[in-house]
Amino acid sequence: MVEQIKNKGSVTLVLFSGDLDKAIATFVIATAAASMGMAVNIFFTFWGLNVIKKKDGLIKGQNWMQKMLNIMNYGHAKKLALSKMNMFGMGPAMLKIMMSQKRVPSVQEFIQTAHALGVKFSPCEMSMTVMGLKKEDFVDECHDVIGAVSYLPIAKESHINLFI
Repeated sequence: MVEQIKNKGSVTLVLFSGDLDKAIATFVIATAAASMGMAVNIFFTFWGLNVIKKKDGLIKGQNWMQKMLNIMNYGHAKKLALSKMNMFGMGPAMLKIMMSQKRVPSVQEFIQTAHALGVKFSPCEMSMTVMGLKKEDFVDECHDVIGAVSYLPIAKESHINLFI
């Protein structure tokens, strides 16, 4: 992997947002970089965790505040809103139709493709702890759960770092 980093470069993406359009942008960059032979790591934190949450299960958490947060913030890849023009859910539905017509992959397809290309998905340990989530709550494509202390050396060695 060190040779890959030296020869092709590497990309680190922090996905802080749980918005559909921002998730798609993250995966477009990730899959493009990985297809070029670059090492790619996506660090999912706070609302970005919704992108990689499993669909099942609504009430998660060890206390009433965590459970309430997860009820109000119930999300997974099929349920993401748009950052602008959400229009009570009509915006994402229209975008998904337009994407399908132009053969743009869905978020679920991007997750599978990125994983197949070797992109590493790392959920943020601190965000998970605050929200009462566990590794089992996320899609199987997730790599190790890491915190900021583990993320920073990866970012430091990367040639490209983006915060989305």
